[in-house]
Amino acid sequence: MGSGDLARALARDPLGAPLEAADRAMLDYAIKLTRAPASVSGDDVERLRSGGFSDAAILDICQVVAYYNYVNRLADGLGVELEPEWDEGSMTLSTEEFRRRKGMPR
Repeated sequence: MGSGDLARALARDPLGAPLEAADRAMLDYAIKLTRAPASVSGDDVERLRSGGFSDAAILDICQVVAYYNYVNRLADGLGVELEPEWDEGSMTLSTEEFRRRKGMPR
């Protein structure tokens, strides 16, 4: 699967996308930290260690996920729209599909 195909598969169905075990562990952690941060526990961190991630790598993963969530919530909270020079061809999801998933008007 090419990188563009994988990006689209991840955007459309992150739980069903074909990933190696370590990538799956990282994605599962990122999804859990995004959707239910209070439910993340030491067991989740241990799963990452078991997947081959060092403590430094786990910290990096956590910081990237947390920062991405922060920036998106900030942009959503301020009603920031995509810049006009972004065209539909350069996006993983179309604007319409993104808005539908977020429950936003078209």
